[in-house]
This record gives sequence, structure tokens and C-alpha cells, in this order.
Amino acid sequence: MQLFGTSGIRRLADSNLVELALQVGLAVGTMYDNVVVGRDTRTSGPALLHAATSGLLTTGARCKDAGVLPTPSVAYAAREFQTGIVITASHNPPQYNGIKLLNPDGSAFSPDQQKQVEDMVGGVNPVSSQWDRMQPGESYNIAIEKHVERIKQDFPDNLRLKVVVDCGCGAAYYITPYLLRSLGCSVITLNGYPSGIFPHDIEPIEANLDELMQAVRDSGAALGIAHDGDADRMMAVDDKGRFIPGDKMLAILARDSGSKDIVTTLDASLNIEEMGFKVRRTPVGDPYVSEELKKGGGFGGETSGAWVFPQISLCPDGIYAAARIASIASREQLSVLVDSLPSYPLLRGSILGDRANVEKAKDRLMARLKPVSMDTLDGLKLNFKDGWLLVRPSGTEPKIRITAEARSEAAARKYYESSVKIIEGAR
Repeated sequence: MQLFGTSGIRRLADSNLVELALQVGLAVGTMYDNVVVGRDTRTSGPALLHAATSGLLTTGARCKDAGVLPTPSVAYAAREFQTGIVITASHNPPQYNGIKLLNPDGSAFSPDQQKQVEDMVGGVNPVSSQWDRMQPGESYNIAIEKHVERIKQDFPDNLRLKVVVDCGCGAAYYITPYLLRSLGCSVITLNGYPSGIFPHDIEPIEANLDELMQAVRDSGAALGIAHDGDADRMMAVDDKGRFIPGDKMLAILARDSGSKDIVTTLDASLNIEEMGFKVRRTPVGDPYVSEELKKGGGFGGETSGAWVFPQISLCPDGIYAAARIASIASREQLSVLVDSLPSYPLLRGSILGDRANVEKAKDRLMARLKPVSMDTLDGLKLNFKDGWLLVRPSGTEPKIRITAEARSEAAARKYYESSVKIIEGAR
């Protein structure tokens, strides 16, 4: 039984998912006996959290509820426990929910750990304690406070700039405005209440952030910040109200990290190597970045907005990233910095499909586009003399992700549009 995608378990929120949360709680409680749990703001969150907690307590595990808070805050708290559970579907729409399982270092469960959970949910009976060994549930109300205290150790408290934060009614509704104000920022908050009914699509991409971009322009702010539902992602808007593309965010944060050794994914722009970094590339998905960072490196991330700072945690930390980009904006005008970075035409998009569609189209893509080399680490990456094309099935949705970059707009568009036609023609 395969339950996990590239970032935990995600499903439509219904009674089946509640039952699955109970089974996952039973499995995790059998594996570990000291667990912290939390959730984002989705309306289905309490039901799933109570189900997972019931499973944990049934096994005799000790369980502490950290409440509504971001995934990276749970990840930071997990260092005091054997594992952490977050009820979230991250950037998926509000009708979805899911489960992320975290190790004490903030990394996601490894494939072996996931397999152990799947085997238990799929049929192996988990341990159930006698009534007198079941533990009472407890609250853990200091996770946000501890996370903020740790972040503030790395930044001055006199940033003195105006920032607009779009919390999207998600898990960062309190912590990011609070943190930035404590660092000296004047903060304008958009959608800063925990309704779980997101006012716009919660994925922090340019198409969803019109309100934030306009608010930055209208207010004269130096920076705009946006999170997804559980705030493991952070994307930004510069002082001109322009969305900063993920590839440029990667370059900005990598440069500011002070490390020459960074980790990113196959779909990130080639400009990161041309800036002089030693780059190790992984399949797309922040768990792969975190796993590679265990081998060393001062910073990692993927261009969707998942930025990993190993000095604090191996979980992507959108809250820490918000403080980092605010610190940069207090020293440099972001629009000038963004315009100074090298870039090449890069197109990203998706079409409906799955792994089988990619396999069917593979030979046609090779024959039509004639790449100089091919990489199958994650989907199909075709390398050309003037650029590259990546075609890969999504790990979280029934979509095929397509990314093309080249040294000219015409070449990038050719690779992208040709791949769409070939894949759709091979169905």
C-alpha cells in the first residue's frame, strides 16, 4: 500500500482520510513513544489531528499537541521528541488535507520509515496498550515561542523596514508578523486570521499574489512575503511590487548564506552554477534536498519556495526564510539586487497526466528534440547545447510538470511547447 507522495500523505478530506489518520497514529505510536503533533488551519484539521492522536495514545505513546502552527515550528519542536506529526496538505486547496511525519532533525521520514508505516497500515497489527498504560494527552504551547527565539539569534532587531505579509489565512497567520515586528519591521498583514478557507489559491506563485503585489506598491513597502498553507514555503515581492521568481530567490538566499556548497533540484536554473556555487542536484521535492544536506552543505532549496537552513533544521522553513529576506532587504534594495542577477528564459507549467504518460512520450521526445544527453534521475531531463527540458510526473497531484530553460526565448519556448504537443499526442 503506497501512502506517501514526495511530501507526505495528501488526500481529499473525508471520512476515509480520518480513518487513515487513526491508522497512521497507531503505526507511528508503535514505532515511537514520544511524539509532538500540530496542524495548519484547514477546517478538517481538528478531526484528523484527534484521529491521529487517538491512534498514538492507544499504543501507549506519549503525545503533546502543539496546536495550530507552521510545519517548520513543529519540526523545530521535534528535536525534543522522537518524532513529529503535522496535519497539513501544504499548498493544496482547502478541500485537501494530509499528514507529514518528521524526524527530530526536521527531515521527512525516509523511504524505509515510510515503508514501515505503510506496512502497518496495510495489515500488520500495531501494538495496543492495556488501559492502565495509555497516556493522557497533553498540550505543548511553547513551540512558536521557541522557534521565534531561535530565529532571532541569527538576526538583528533593528531591521527598520516596511513589510507586507500575506498569510493566506494559513498557519503563519500569527508567527511571521510577530517575528518581523520583533525584529523591528513595520508590518502590514493581509489575510492574517486562521480561517482555513483560503482567500486565494494558497500556493505562493505569481498568479495567486495580485493582492500582495498591489499592497506593496500602494504602501511603498520594501518587501512583500507570502506563505503556503503550512508555511514551509516562502516567496517574496520586491520593492517595485514584482514577484521574485524562485530561481532568483534561490540565488539571493544562497549568496546570503555565505556557503559555496549548496543543494538544489534538477529543475532549478543553470544560473546557480554560473554564480560560482558548488551545486549538488537532487530529484524535485524538498525531502530529497534535506536528505542530501545530511552529507554537508550550508543551504538548500527548491524554486517552489522551500528553503532549507541546516543550521536550524532540515525542514524547509518559510518563517526563517522570511526573516532572512527581510534582513537582506534592510541592507540592499531588492529590485536592484534582483535585476543584477544573471538569468535565462525559463518556462514552467503543467498538464494533466501521470508517470505512464511520460513513459509513452519518452521515445518521441528523444527522436523529435534530439538532446545531447538524457538524465532519468527524476522523470526525464533532456540536455541540449543551449539549454534543457525536464518532464516529470508530480509527486502530489495528477499532473506532469514541464520546465524548459535556454539561452534564448525562442529555444526555451520550442522545447516547452514541443514537449506539450508530444506528450498530449502520445496519450
